[in-house]
Amino acid sequence: MGNKYVKLICAILAILLVSLSQFHDLKEYYQGELPFDELEEYKRTTLDTNGPKEIDLNQLVGQKNVTLGMTKYNKKELEALAEFENEELRGTTGVNIKLNAVASVLMDAETQRVLYGKNEDKELAMASTTKIMTCIVALENAKFDDIVTVSKYAASMPDVQLNMKAGEQFYLVDLLYSLMLESHNDTAVAIAEAVGGSVQGFADMMNAKAQELGCTHTHFVTPNGLDAEGHYTTATELGKIASYAIKNEDFITITNATNHTFNEITNNKQYMVTNKNRFLYLMEGAIGVKTGFTNNAGYCFVGAVRRDARTFVSVVLGSGWPPHKQYKWNDTMALMNYGISNYDKKIIMNQEVDFPELYLENGQHCKVPISAVADLSTLIRKDETVKALLDLPYLMKAPVKTGDKVGELKF
Repeated sequence: MGNKYVKLICAILAILLVSLSQFHDLKEYYQGELPFDELEEYKRTTLDTNGPKEIDLNQLVGQKNVTLGMTKYNKKELEALAEFENEELRGTTGVNIKLNAVASVLMDAETQRVLYGKNEDKELAMASTTKIMTCIVALENAKFDDIVTVSKYAASMPDVQLNMKAGEQFYLVDLLYSLMLESHNDTAVAIAEAVGGSVQGFADMMNAKAQELGCTHTHFVTPNGLDAEGHYTTATELGKIASYAIKNEDFITITNATNHTFNEITNNKQYMVTNKNRFLYLMEGAIGVKTGFTNNAGYCFVGAVRRDARTFVSVVLGSGWPPHKQYKWNDTMALMNYGISNYDKKIIMNQEVDFPELYLENGQHCKVPISAVADLSTLIRKDETVKALLDLPYLMKAPVKTGDKVGELKF
C-alpha cells in the first residue's frame, strides 16, 4: 500500500514539474527572451518618424508576362514601365490646346483623373447634356417596358420636340431613344414625370445621383436642360457623370444607335428618330455621348472615345454661339487628339506585395505580417512620373484579424 502512495506522489510531482516547465516556456514566450523589448525600443525610437514611406515601384510590378488590353508586355518592357522617377507629378502646366469653349475638360474615364482642363471647375449651364443624367436615372429606376402617359405639361415643352400629345402613351425604352438621339424636350419631361412622379421629384433623384457620384458643384432643376435658375454643373463633374454613364451597356446601346423606329401605343402612330451626334462619325472609337444648346449655355458637347484599352471623356461648355455650330466638334477633336497622342496605359501594380511587419501592442506577438494586392493601371503622359507612398500607423493595437485594413498604398 505504501508503495502505491509513493508512486502516486511521484506521479503528481512529475505532473507538477511538467506543468511548471510548460508555464516557464509560455512565460518565456510571452514575456521572456524580450520579444516585446524590441517593441519598446521601437516605440522609443520611431515616434518621430511616423508618416508615409516612399516605395520603390519595381516592387509593385511582377517580373512576368502581363496582358494589358491587347498588348503583351515581357519582362524587359515591364521593367521599363516601372522605371518612373520618384518626383512630383507634373500637371498640364505649359500645355496649350487652342479651344473656343468657355470651359472644357479631358478625363480618363476609368479613374476620372483630369488630363487637361480649362475653367474645368467653373459652374455653368450645360443645356441638353443634362439628358445624360436623365437617361441614366431612368435606366436605373424604371423598366424598358414601363408605359409612359404624356401630360399636358410635358406636351407643352418648347424647341426640339417629338410633338407628342397629352394622353398619348409610349414605352419607356422608345422615349429614351427619342431623348438621346434627337434630344426632345417634351420626351424628357414625360420620362421625368413617369419615373419621378413629377419634374421636381425626378430632379431630386438626379441631384441624389450627382451627390452619389461625388458632384458637389452640380444642381439639376429640369430633366431637359432648358435654361433655369439654379441649373448648372462644371466641366469636371459633367465628365464624371458621363464616365459613369458609359459603363452602362444599355446607355451605350441607345446613344450609339443610328436611328430608332417605334409606335405610340394607343393610336399606333409611327415615329423614327435619328442620331444627331455627328462626333460618332468623326473619330475612330467614338462612343457618344450628347450634344446641347441654349442661349445661356451656348453649344455644349460631351464626347467619349475608346481606343487601345484607353477610354477618354471630353466636355466642352460654351463652345461658341450661333452661327459657330462646328466649334464644339473642333474643340472635342483637339482634346481627344491630345489625349490619344500623349497618354498611354501603364501598369502601376499587378501583384501581391509583402511589406515589413507591423508592430502590435498588447498582442500575442509583437509583429504582424501585412501585404497589399492590386491590379492597377492608369493613363500616364510620356513625361509624367509616379510616386508610391505607403501610409501606415507606427503601431497597431490588438486585437487584429486577417484581412483588416491597416493603412493605404497611395499613388
